[in-house]
Amino acid sequence: MAQRPRFQPVQPIRAYERIVQQIEDAILCGDLRPGERLPSERDLVEQFSVSRSSVREALRVLQSNGMVRSRAGDPAGAEVLPFSPATLQKSMTTLARVSELSLAELVQFRMLLDGSANLLAARLRTDEQLAAMDAAMDLMRAATGDYEEFSRADVAFHDAVARASGNRLVQVCNQVVRSVVLTLIADKIARAADRTALMKESIAHHSEVLDAVRLGDGAAAARIARQNLYDYYAGYVAEDEREFLRALIDTE
Repeated sequence: MAQRPRFQPVQPIRAYERIVQQIEDAILCGDLRPGERLPSERDLVEQFSVSRSSVREALRVLQSNGMVRSRAGDPAGAEVLPFSPATLQKSMTTLARVSELSLAELVQFRMLLDGSANLLAARLRTDEQLAAMDAAMDLMRAATGDYEEFSRADVAFHDAVARASGNRLVQVCNQVVRSVVLTLIADKIARAADRTALMKESIAHHSEVLDAVRLGDGAAAARIARQNLYDYYAGYVAEDEREFLRALIDTE
């Protein structure tokens, strides 16, 4: 006799979640456009056949997600907001932190992102953008005695490279993945035996990337970035998962 399936408990879907889903769907498919207004609270109560508290909770969630701007007592209804990099960054950060992505997956994705950003930066950067990278490198060299200052300079360098790529999605994804990865290994970095040595090694790696970007060698800039990220993060990843990172390393 076949074994009977074993079902898992289910979570009830609350009324406000249904409202959020319908309004989000209407915005994403273009039925509601930026600048347009939702019906008033009273009209939403009637259309959804729910309580006013459910409508207000749905509007609170939509506002928190950056989808609408809602003002208490506004008879015109909540305003649909345009999409922005900040909204996308917030959504992606939440997704990366709650979706149980492994450190290996996040590092692999960062290797892909940084490699692509560096390739584009090498081919598209302006003199002004190159100067911003040089300035960030100078700050990193001056901050080897202060890890917090060094980290801020490191972020400035990667942001400068991402901006030089000319792609806002690359910029947002780069910021999100870098932040989540560093959060996951923050305790290990804090306990590192010689953080000064790590910072000096990081400066050497960034200098290699910058030289390739300066020369306009996108392939080299991408290759060096992937290798440097592997060298820095592989030790924090479980041995049986490092193959996912090594797959992005050029072996020629």
